[in-house]
Amino acid sequence: MNAPASPPSPYSSATTSAKAESHTLSVLVDNEPGVLARVVGLFSGRGYNIESLTVAEVAHAEHLSRITILTSGAPETIDQIHHQLERLVPVHQVTDLTASKRSLERELAMVKVKGAGEHRTFALQLAEAFRARIVDATTESFIFELTGKPEKIDEFVDLVRPIGLVEVSRTGVAAISRGPEPI
Repeated sequence: MNAPASPPSPYSSATTSAKAESHTLSVLVDNEPGVLARVVGLFSGRGYNIESLTVAEVAHAEHLSRITILTSGAPETIDQIHHQLERLVPVHQVTDLTASKRSLERELAMVKVKGAGEHRTFALQLAEAFRARIVDATTESFIFELTGKPEKIDEFVDLVRPIGLVEVSRTGVAAISRGPEPI
């Protein structure tokens, strides 16, 4: 006789029919030691992935910081993350900027490319097409500074890879809501 199947753990990433979506969450928190660890611990403790994370103080007098998190999951998972973040004590506000559809996302990257001869010329042409700025140049390499949507940076990196991509340093996504209202 077969034993009845046990229900999946609420912490497991059970497969659902819903497709995973990428969401940008803006979290306003107290700027004090341990807050970032608590937020990240919520994600790791439940098996959620953080694809991008940026943190900075945004209101010095009020001691508030803004954590911008890019994560993905089924809509139910994103809702669960949102509600669990709201329950953390140092969290003042959680906004799903993706759901509002009125936000801007940007990322900064520095991309080091080696190249000589034709490769060097092609790298410069790509940089111009992507509005990348040259922040360092030697006879064997360039370092380009590029700002834009994460997809734009991914595309630039993919195009310079055959030329001689050396390394990439990215800041992570910074996002803000459009219009006169704050998050």
